[in-house]
Amino acid sequence: MNETSAEQHTDTRELLPTATAPRTRAAVRELVRPYRGLAACGFGVMIAATAVGLLVQPLLGRIVDLVAEQRPAGDLTLPVVLLVLVALVHGGTTSLGLTLVSRLGETVLAQLRERFVEKALRLPLEQVEKAGAGDLTARVTRDVSVVGEAVRSALPELARSLLAILLTLVAMAALDWRFLVATLLAVPIQASTARWYVRHAVPLYAQQRIATGAQQQQLLDTIAGAGTVRAFRIEEEHTARVTRRSSTAVELKMRGIRLVLDFYNRLHVAEYVGLTAVLVTGFFLVRADSVSIGTATAAALYFHSLFTPVNSALVLLDDAQSATASLARLVGVADETTSEPAATPLTQPGTEPAGTVTVIGIDHEYVPGQPVLQAVDLKLRAGERVALVGPSGAGKTTLAKLVAGVHRPTSGSVHLTGARGRGDGLPVALVTQETHVFAGPLADDLRLARADATDDELRTALTDVEAIDWVDALPDGLDTVVGDGGHRLTSAQVQQLALARLMLADPPVAVLDEATAEAGSTGARLLEKAADRAVEGRTALIVAHRLTQAATADRIVVMEDGRIVESGTHDELRAGSGPYASLWQAWSGTRTASDKTPTQHAGTDTTTVKDDD
Repeated sequence: MNETSAEQHTDTRELLPTATAPRTRAAVRELVRPYRGLAACGFGVMIAATAVGLLVQPLLGRIVDLVAEQRPAGDLTLPVVLLVLVALVHGGTTSLGLTLVSRLGETVLAQLRERFVEKALRLPLEQVEKAGAGDLTARVTRDVSVVGEAVRSALPELARSLLAILLTLVAMAALDWRFLVATLLAVPIQASTARWYVRHAVPLYAQQRIATGAQQQQLLDTIAGAGTVRAFRIEEEHTARVTRRSSTAVELKMRGIRLVLDFYNRLHVAEYVGLTAVLVTGFFLVRADSVSIGTATAAALYFHSLFTPVNSALVLLDDAQSATASLARLVGVADETTSEPAATPLTQPGTEPAGTVTVIGIDHEYVPGQPVLQAVDLKLRAGERVALVGPSGAGKTTLAKLVAGVHRPTSGSVHLTGARGRGDGLPVALVTQETHVFAGPLADDLRLARADATDDELRTALTDVEAIDWVDALPDGLDTVVGDGGHRLTSAQVQQLALARLMLADPPVAVLDEATAEAGSTGARLLEKAADRAVEGRTALIVAHRLTQAATADRIVVMEDGRIVESGTHDELRAGSGPYASLWQAWSGTRTASDKTPTQHAGTDTTTVKDDD
């Protein structure tokens, strides 16, 4: 793919869904509904704390009046003591209220994260591939982080600020309604500023999220293909792509900063207009003996105290808009209606023995108009071991994934007769050459297949796949930490773990997609033996990496150009004149005297019949 087409591909990605604003608000209400009591308690305490805090200004005004009237110093004792009590009660109730509101936010966020992860894991693989890994990665990392930060800081502060604004306006009206009118002169400027900001911020932050996803996708593509990039000496091209994506993200970030600076400038104008109006009103009211100097002082202090909550509330629009954009992206995925893995084979009762797999008239396309499989019919009898062979691009991996339920066929169907796996496990398990080792104790990694497995059952599975010796040699045996930051496992050991998981899951049907390909020559026979043990007694579909695997299968299915062109036993096909006989002849000619796994001839693809469709 050249640079231009790569850019076009990135720009035409089908991003994962993003929820609408009404749906996002509805989702938040649904998440908060079970915690209505906590919400009421938290906001009730916040209201009480704010109300107590508003006693400071009239107490200070009273002190001003006492001084203006030249009253004895002893008269100041009561208002000063009350100020101290107000400060203590205000601080305690504010702390309690913020704690309750924060607990509410964290609880709701945890629920959203769990729902998001649950639905993200069930997304159809083709949908994730069309969106690009960067889109999902950005949502899992950046969007969750933005919403989490908003919940921890912005939500409690916004709640406190809004309550302070409302109750302060009520208090100013109680002093004199004309002070409230003077205060409201600043509102049109603040409201127009807020509308202006929201109008520009919402699309800007949405663009930032998309740009961040594109940037991460390009980074993932470049890093994942680093070997190929170096091999073809296209480092500069990929660096330029990363630079362009990063530059776009930075430019959008700088636009956001300029927007916020303009936002602050407009707020300062509103503060100046409002404070001037209150001071002028106080001057005329005091001169007319309508209010005392202390009351006018309290009014001015009330308005001055509005600076912080008003600015905080409006400034928090910045965090709110950013968090809302991120929240909509999370809700968009969490709202996906897929309740089961999208392409799980249809399990149905029937007269066939349990474990029978029937593929009926399957066609499949990743890109419309470019068929990968065409009119594929295949039946795997219960307990039968079937090997898929054919040249690269024949459709073997795609057929294996359709049988395993990773993809949903474009047309046609896959049916499985019989019960599910052990317990409520899936009826089909897939083992590929790309196996992930999760960070943590080795035993926990194995129990991903069956959470209630005992140590003895883990050891039995490891023994069956010839892995128990090296596991016992680990520093802490089954408790040894593996994965990122832990003990490093070889490729062959990782595949043995995958096969051990298969045995623990104990599904009636197993699909092996080049599950022994990573071993290389030295570990090939060991892994092939382990794979044989793992699929023993199960219906098995094996994408054969080496023709020795095909030779030992009950039946061999040969694929070319997305179609099944041959089917039969090893001896039947080898004796014929079809594609398998040609593959076997070419493969046999590469074998060495030491009976090692052959290496691939330059310009051919006969020994390693690997599928990259």
